[in-house]
Amino acid sequence: MDFGRLLTAMVTPFNDQLEVDFEAATKLIDHLIQTGTETLVVGGTTGESPTLSKDEKIALFRYVVKEAKGRVKVIAGTGSNNTQASIELTRAAEEVGVDGIMLVVPYYNKPSQEGLYQHFKAIAESTSLPVMLYNIPGRSAINMSVETILRLAEVPNITSVKEASGDLSAAAFIVDKAPEGFRVYSGDDKLTLPIMSVGGHGIVSVASHVIGQEIKEMVQAYVDGNVSVASSLHRKYLPIFEGIFVTSNPVPIKYALQQMGVQVGSVRLPLVPVTPQEAKFIDSLFK
Repeated sequence: MDFGRLLTAMVTPFNDQLEVDFEAATKLIDHLIQTGTETLVVGGTTGESPTLSKDEKIALFRYVVKEAKGRVKVIAGTGSNNTQASIELTRAAEEVGVDGIMLVVPYYNKPSQEGLYQHFKAIAESTSLPVMLYNIPGRSAINMSVETILRLAEVPNITSVKEASGDLSAAAFIVDKAPEGFRVYSGDDKLTLPIMSVGGHGIVSVASHVIGQEIKEMVQAYVDGNVSVASSLHRKYLPIFEGIFVTSNPVPIKYALQQMGVQVGSVRLPLVPVTPQEAKFIDSLFK
């Protein structure tokens, strides 16, 4: 299954009552497809997964599959720190027709590397869908080691990893030692080009909500061998790649979308909207 090079970790639009706004989701999906997104990653951290109920997630997966209409692939974020709950959500996601699943490293309960291996293996074995692992120690409090990722890469349907540890050496080792066809994606916009330079395949992006076409151009330039063009685009957009994380994701990107006229609503507690100071800073990024 080819998920392409530009995947977007999609925000979840809410209405004024902070309920999932499906009408707004349709417009957001169209906007993302028109600006170069090849796969939508739904119900991840950027989609405020911690505050979405299981029923909301399944409804969202179903709706995005229907609205994508085969124009782009859909990956469902079904990972959690409860293996059995993740298996159940993964099976539900498969039933509604998603193309793949993404599984985050379990947060808060801090399993050992063996625990991580058994957790991901059990979920992968419960589905026929391709699985993307998601390593983000900044949010999960533990780092999945290169050795564990390589062990998991031997599981037939574990086909990729979203690597957000910030460790370029780790990314390079995974690319070098994993089975042929196993793909490493950057989980951090500002490391897209650095990770591609050591053999990574692409990006699961947040910034693509607002500069999708520009990221696509940068990635394509690199793939075509125009390294100096790609690196100058990387430097040009670096302030945005970094600036949209001025406070907790997805608070800034939801604000930026609203400013562009793409209605996605606010965020659910415990997240709070941008402060006037943060708003001013985000506005300055797009001047």
